[in-house]
Amino acid sequence: MNLAEEIKKLKEKENAVILAHNYQRPEIQDIADFIGDSLDLAIKSNETDAKYILFAGVDFMTEGAAMMNPKKVVLSPDINSRCPMAAMLPAEKVRAAKKEHPDAEVVLYINTLAEAKAEADVICTSANCLQVINSLDSHTVLFGPDKNLAYYAAKRTGKKIVHIPEDGHCVVHHHLISMDDIEFLKKEHPNAVLIVHPECEPAIQEIADYITSTNGMVKKVRELPDKEFIIGTEEGICYRLKKENPKKEFYPVKFAVCRQMKLHTLEKMYETLKNKKPVVTVDKKIATKAKKALERMFEVTGRD
Repeated sequence: MNLAEEIKKLKEKENAVILAHNYQRPEIQDIADFIGDSLDLAIKSNETDAKYILFAGVDFMTEGAAMMNPKKVVLSPDINSRCPMAAMLPAEKVRAAKKEHPDAEVVLYINTLAEAKAEADVICTSANCLQVINSLDSHTVLFGPDKNLAYYAAKRTGKKIVHIPEDGHCVVHHHLISMDDIEFLKKEHPNAVLIVHPECEPAIQEIADYITSTNGMVKKVRELPDKEFIIGTEEGICYRLKKENPKKEFYPVKFAVCRQMKLHTLEKMYETLKNKKPVVTVDKKIATKAKKALERMFEVTGRD
């Protein structure tokens, strides 16, 4: 059985749309209706008339799609695909930090679970965090969960950023992309442009030619005349970059793989769409509060 073709047939029959994050396996990207970052995909899901949303992404992403689409059915090919960084910031840690810093506004990275988002004043992405933080009146900002993105924001906004939790980080960007990896690739490819994600550690950010989100990387390599790029993020995005820019070369960090993202397979995609489960749900009270924080972000940045 050709799973890709069967999924496409089933998608048409059931009025479904397939969303895949930039880090997904190539074969999943190939059958997706939309490929992008977490916010981009949540917005795309909101714009579609499909009854079912089959979302190949980690838990905070599927939660976001479910919150933004209460009348649609959001399906996860593997409900155990959970972001370790999002799990580092449960709601109680946000509430505790708010008590310690009552005058601070709370900005949470979109890479958080719905229960934490519900405690935030506003949400941000790696692409718009500077714009969001600069829009606030308070000088002190509670920010979580990624400490490296907090470093990136503090350096560029002049705000006092208190990051929560103290050691919040992305396993892939903080541990699996090292300075040794980057220096090796720079020696191997001296003419390559170095583009990294702001979840990478500060030392790597400091030597990068560009620091940007995954969608930012897609846009940047399309615009630049350069022909070679070292990509400092999860390796899955290089498939999309090469597919959209066949005359350019992309060099990923060899072991920068998000195992949680790779839990999704074509087999699971087919079975999930066929059986209409597992369904992603979010508590209504939590969803209502979390959506307010998301909407405030849209008020600041728009939806583009």
